[in-house]
Amino acid sequence: MQTFTLILAALIGLEHLGIMALEIFAGPKSQAKAFDMPLNFVKLPNAKIALGNQGIYNGALGLLILSSLFIFSGTALTTLLKLLMLFIMIVALYGGFTATKKIFGLQLLPATIVFILLWL
Repeated sequence: MQTFTLILAALIGLEHLGIMALEIFAGPKSQAKAFDMPLNFVKLPNAKIALGNQGIYNGALGLLILSSLFIFSGTALTTLLKLLMLFIMIVALYGGFTATKKIFGLQLLPATIVFILLWL
């Protein structure tokens, strides 16, 4: 597997940790701007809980991607990264259509590029 592809996969893992930080720790103004949501909405207690829960999943995904780069190698790593990128692609499609179009460029595109590179 090419080093370039592994670096891109690591960047996607870091991106998901960054998303987690926004969802869990950022203030309402930052969250509203980052996720294209109304400020009044992100201030609601239920929205804060939902963003926090979503953040946990993004953090777990980011850690899984990053840790897999150190734990696995060869075919096992390639297969696992293909599955994780496919998962991100599916979730990004859903999010892009339902939440904000920014997700297409920020999550779908990088995961698709890595997914394709993993097949080459």
